[in-house]
Amino acid sequence: MNNQKPIRVILVDDHAVVRSGLSAFLMVYDDLEFVGEASSGEEALRLCKEVRPDVVLMDLVMPGMDGATATQIIRENCPEIQVIALTSFKEQELVQGALKAGAIGYLLKNVSADELASAIRAAYAGKPTLAPEAAHVLIQANQGYPAIGNDLTEREREVLALMVEGLSNPDIADRLVVSRSTVKFHVSSILSKLSASTRTQAVTLALQNKLV
Repeated sequence: MNNQKPIRVILVDDHAVVRSGLSAFLMVYDDLEFVGEASSGEEALRLCKEVRPDVVLMDLVMPGMDGATATQIIRENCPEIQVIALTSFKEQELVQGALKAGAIGYLLKNVSADELASAIRAAYAGKPTLAPEAAHVLIQANQGYPAIGNDLTEREREVLALMVEGLSNPDIADRLVVSRSTVKFHVSSILSKLSASTRTQAVTLALQNKLV
Protein backbone atom coordinates (compact mmCIF):
# COMPACT_ATOMS: atom_id res chain seq x y z
CA MET A 1 0.00 0.00 0.00
CA ASN A 2 2.95 2.31 -0.56
CA ASN A 3 1.20 4.55 -3.07
CA GLN A 4 -2.24 4.41 -1.48
CA LYS A 5 -3.67 6.79 1.06
CA PRO A 6 -3.96 5.27 4.53
CA ILE A 7 -7.39 4.03 5.63
CA ARG A 8 -8.91 6.69 7.87
CA VAL A 9 -10.37 5.20 11.06
CA ILE A 10 -12.34 6.62 13.99
CA LEU A 11 -13.12 4.89 17.30
CA VAL A 12 -16.41 5.07 19.15
CA ASP A 13 -16.41 3.77 22.73
CA ASP A 14 -17.63 5.17 26.03
CA HIS A 15 -14.53 3.90 27.86
CA ALA A 16 -11.53 6.23 27.55
CA VAL A 17 -9.04 3.44 28.29
CA VAL A 18 -10.39 1.41 25.37
CA ARG A 19 -10.13 4.39 23.01
CA SER A 20 -6.59 5.07 24.20
CA GLY A 21 -5.47 1.48 23.69
CA LEU A 22 -7.02 1.15 20.25
CA SER A 23 -5.70 4.47 19.01
CA ALA A 24 -2.18 3.47 20.10
CA PHE A 25 -2.45 0.20 18.20
CA LEU A 26 -3.70 1.92 15.04
CA MET A 27 -0.60 4.10 14.90
CA VAL A 28 1.57 0.99 14.49
CA TYR A 29 0.22 0.26 11.01
CA ASP A 30 1.40 2.47 8.14
CA ASP A 31 -1.72 1.86 6.09
CA LEU A 32 -4.11 2.87 8.88
CA GLU A 33 -4.63 6.41 10.11
CA PHE A 34 -6.38 7.30 13.38
CA VAL A 35 -8.41 10.45 12.67
CA GLY A 36 -10.68 10.83 15.69
CA GLU A 37 -12.56 9.32 18.61
CA ALA A 38 -16.03 9.63 20.09
CA SER A 39 -17.50 8.55 23.43
CA SER A 40 -21.13 8.24 22.35
CA GLY A 41 -23.35 7.50 19.37
CA GLU A 42 -24.37 11.15 19.10
CA GLU A 43 -20.74 12.28 19.09
CA ALA A 44 -19.93 9.64 16.46
CA LEU A 45 -22.51 11.12 14.06
CA ARG A 46 -20.99 14.60 14.38
CA LEU A 47 -17.46 13.25 13.97
CA CYS A 48 -18.35 11.31 10.82
CA LYS A 49 -19.70 14.47 9.21
CA GLU A 50 -16.59 16.42 10.19
CA VAL A 51 -13.74 14.04 9.30
CA ARG A 52 -15.40 11.61 6.83
CA PRO A 53 -13.54 8.47 7.93
CA ASP A 54 -13.34 5.34 5.81
CA VAL A 55 -14.04 2.93 8.67
CA VAL A 56 -15.69 3.32 12.09
CA LEU A 57 -14.95 0.96 14.98
CA MET A 58 -18.24 1.09 16.87
CA ASP A 59 -18.96 -0.04 20.41
CA LEU A 60 -22.56 -1.24 20.73
CA VAL A 61 -23.50 -0.81 24.39
CA MET A 62 -23.21 2.87 25.33
CA PRO A 63 -25.29 5.35 27.32
CA GLY A 64 -27.65 7.43 25.19
CA MET A 65 -27.68 6.42 21.54
CA ASP A 66 -26.52 2.83 21.20
CA GLY A 67 -24.05 1.64 18.59
CA ALA A 68 -26.61 -0.06 16.34
CA THR A 69 -28.70 3.11 16.06
CA ALA A 70 -25.60 5.21 15.35
CA THR A 71 -24.49 2.64 12.75
CA GLN A 72 -27.83 2.79 10.95
CA ILE A 73 -27.80 6.60 10.79
CA ILE A 74 -24.18 6.71 9.60
CA ARG A 75 -24.86 4.14 6.88
CA GLU A 76 -27.99 5.99 5.72
CA ASN A 77 -26.30 9.39 5.58
CA CYS A 78 -22.78 8.33 4.58
CA PRO A 79 -23.00 4.98 2.77
CA GLU A 80 -19.35 5.20 1.78
CA ILE A 81 -18.35 4.84 5.48
CA GLN A 82 -18.03 1.24 6.66
CA VAL A 83 -18.79 0.33 10.28
CA ILE A 84 -17.29 -2.54 12.28
CA ALA A 85 -19.04 -3.42 15.53
CA LEU A 86 -16.36 -3.87 18.20
CA THR A 87 -17.86 -5.04 21.46
CA SER A 88 -17.47 -7.29 24.48
CA PHE A 89 -20.83 -8.95 23.89
CA LYS A 90 -21.88 -11.80 21.58
CA GLU A 91 -25.62 -12.00 22.33
CA GLN A 92 -27.79 -12.92 19.36
CA GLU A 93 -29.85 -9.73 19.55
CA LEU A 94 -26.74 -7.52 19.45
CA VAL A 95 -25.15 -9.41 16.57
CA GLN A 96 -28.31 -9.38 14.47
CA GLY A 97 -29.09 -5.77 15.39
CA ALA A 98 -25.65 -4.52 14.38
CA LEU A 99 -25.64 -6.36 11.05
CA LYS A 100 -29.21 -5.30 10.31
CA ALA A 101 -28.18 -1.70 10.99
CA GLY A 102 -25.53 -2.01 8.29
CA ALA A 103 -22.32 -3.00 10.10
CA ILE A 104 -19.97 -4.87 7.77
CA GLY A 105 -18.12 -6.60 10.60
CA TYR A 106 -18.69 -7.83 14.14
CA LEU A 107 -15.65 -8.39 16.34
CA LEU A 108 -15.10 -8.96 20.04
CA LYS A 109 -12.69 -6.76 21.97
CA ASN A 110 -10.39 -9.72 22.67
CA VAL A 111 -9.41 -9.71 18.99
CA SER A 112 -5.69 -9.43 18.25
CA ALA A 113 -4.19 -6.27 16.75
CA ASP A 114 -3.41 -8.00 13.45
CA GLU A 115 -6.92 -9.47 13.22
CA LEU A 116 -8.45 -6.06 13.81
CA ALA A 117 -6.17 -4.45 11.23
CA SER A 118 -7.15 -7.15 8.72
CA ALA A 119 -10.84 -6.54 9.47
CA ILE A 120 -10.41 -2.79 8.88
CA ARG A 121 -8.73 -3.45 5.53
CA ALA A 122 -11.47 -5.92 4.60
CA ALA A 123 -14.20 -3.44 5.56
CA TYR A 124 -12.54 -0.75 3.45
CA ALA A 125 -12.64 -3.19 0.53
CA GLY A 126 -16.30 -3.93 1.20
CA LYS A 127 -15.71 -7.40 2.63
CA PRO A 128 -17.36 -8.55 5.88
CA THR A 129 -15.54 -9.98 8.89
CA LEU A 130 -17.31 -11.85 11.68
CA ALA A 131 -15.85 -13.07 14.94
CA PRO A 132 -16.25 -16.87 15.15
CA GLU A 133 -18.52 -16.38 18.17
CA ALA A 134 -20.78 -14.02 16.22
CA ALA A 135 -20.93 -16.41 13.26
CA HIS A 136 -21.85 -19.24 15.63
CA VAL A 137 -24.70 -17.19 17.10
CA LEU A 138 -26.06 -16.43 13.63
CA ILE A 139 -25.88 -20.08 12.61
CA GLN A 140 -27.79 -21.06 15.74
CA ALA A 141 -30.43 -18.41 15.05
CA ASN A 142 -30.85 -19.50 11.44
CA GLN A 143 -31.18 -23.12 12.46
CA GLY A 144 -33.78 -22.24 15.04
CA TYR A 145 -31.77 -23.55 17.97
CA PRO A 146 -31.95 -21.80 21.31
CA ALA A 147 -28.79 -19.84 21.99
CA ILE A 148 -28.36 -21.87 25.16
CA GLY A 149 -28.63 -25.57 25.89
CA ASN A 150 -28.41 -26.91 22.33
CA ASP A 151 -25.41 -29.02 23.36
CA LEU A 152 -27.41 -31.02 25.93
CA THR A 153 -27.59 -34.75 25.25
CA GLU A 154 -30.92 -36.60 25.12
CA ARG A 155 -30.31 -38.11 28.55
CA GLU A 156 -29.40 -34.70 29.98
CA ARG A 157 -32.66 -33.30 28.62
CA GLU A 158 -34.53 -36.14 30.34
CA VAL A 159 -32.80 -35.37 33.62
CA LEU A 160 -33.44 -31.65 33.17
CA ALA A 161 -37.13 -32.30 32.56
CA LEU A 162 -37.33 -34.19 35.86
CA MET A 163 -35.45 -31.39 37.61
CA VAL A 164 -38.10 -29.01 36.28
CA GLU A 165 -40.73 -31.31 37.82
CA GLY A 166 -38.97 -30.78 41.14
CA LEU A 167 -37.54 -34.27 41.58
CA SER A 168 -34.45 -34.80 43.72
CA ASN A 169 -31.42 -36.77 42.55
CA PRO A 170 -32.59 -40.00 44.29
CA ASP A 171 -36.07 -39.59 42.76
CA ILE A 172 -34.57 -39.01 39.30
CA ALA A 173 -32.37 -42.11 39.76
CA ASP A 174 -35.45 -44.20 40.62
CA ARG A 175 -37.46 -42.80 37.69
CA LEU A 176 -34.69 -43.44 35.12
CA VAL A 177 -33.48 -46.67 36.79
CA VAL A 178 -29.90 -45.51 37.03
CA SER A 179 -27.50 -45.00 39.94
CA ARG A 180 -27.48 -41.82 42.00
CA SER A 181 -23.88 -41.16 40.99
CA THR A 182 -24.95 -41.23 37.33
CA VAL A 183 -27.68 -38.70 38.02
CA LYS A 184 -25.21 -36.52 39.93
CA PHE A 185 -22.87 -36.62 36.93
CA HIS A 186 -25.68 -35.61 34.54
CA VAL A 187 -26.85 -32.77 36.81
CA SER A 188 -23.29 -31.46 37.07
CA SER A 189 -22.93 -31.56 33.28
CA ILE A 190 -26.27 -29.77 32.82
CA LEU A 191 -25.27 -26.97 35.20
CA SER A 192 -21.96 -26.60 33.36
CA LYS A 193 -23.51 -26.45 29.89
CA LEU A 194 -26.17 -23.95 30.99
CA SER A 195 -23.58 -21.90 32.94
CA ALA A 196 -25.88 -22.26 35.94
CA SER A 197 -24.58 -22.24 39.52
CA THR A 198 -27.65 -23.86 41.11
CA ARG A 199 -30.41 -26.33 40.23
CA THR A 200 -32.95 -23.52 40.56
CA GLN A 201 -31.09 -21.40 38.06
CA ALA A 202 -30.86 -24.35 35.66
CA VAL A 203 -34.61 -24.96 35.93
CA THR A 204 -35.29 -21.25 35.31
CA LEU A 205 -33.07 -21.25 32.21
CA ALA A 206 -34.73 -24.45 30.98
CA LEU A 207 -38.16 -22.84 31.21
CA GLN A 208 -37.04 -19.50 29.73
CA ASN A 209 -35.37 -21.15 26.74
CA LYS A 210 -37.99 -23.90 26.28
CA LEU A 211 -35.37 -26.63 26.64
CA VAL A 212 -37.88 -29.16 27.95
